[in-house]
Amino acid sequence: MNYLPWALLALGAYSLVAPLMSIATTGQVKVPSDVAALLANSILVIATLGVIAYTDQSVAGYVAHPKAPYVYAAGICLAIGILAYYRALALGPVSVVAPIFGMFLAISSIIGIAFLHESLTARKALGILFAVLAVYLVSVE
Repeated sequence: MNYLPWALLALGAYSLVAPLMSIATTGQVKVPSDVAALLANSILVIATLGVIAYTDQSVAGYVAHPKAPYVYAAGICLAIGILAYYRALALGPVSVVAPIFGMFLAISSIIGIAFLHESLTARKALGILFAVLAVYLVSVE
C-alpha cells in the first residue's frame, strides 16, 4: 500500500487546481484559459524534468519504445482534456465543472473493466453508480 500516500497527495494537490484555475481565468482581470494551461503545464514539465534528472532516468530509450504510441495517445487525450477543462472552468462554476470533469474516474473504471479485463465486483458497480448519481446531484442547478 505504498501508493496510498501518493494518491492522497495527488488528491490534495489536484483538489486545488479547479478553484485556483477558476480564480485565475474569471473576473474582470483574468488570464485566458489557454494561456493558463500553458503556464500551469510548463510548471508540470519543469517539475517532471527535475524528477527525471534527480532519479537519473533516461528518456531517449523510451521515445521509440513499443508502448510509446500509448503514451503519445494519452498525451493527446490529456491535452484535449485539460484545455477543455480549463475553458469550462473559465466559463462555468467550479461546483458544476469539477464534478463533471471528475467523472473521468468512473469512466476510466468502466474502460478498465470492459477493455483491460479488470474485475467487476458488486462494490465497484455500486461505486460507479453512486459516482454518477453524486455528479448528477451536485451539478444540476
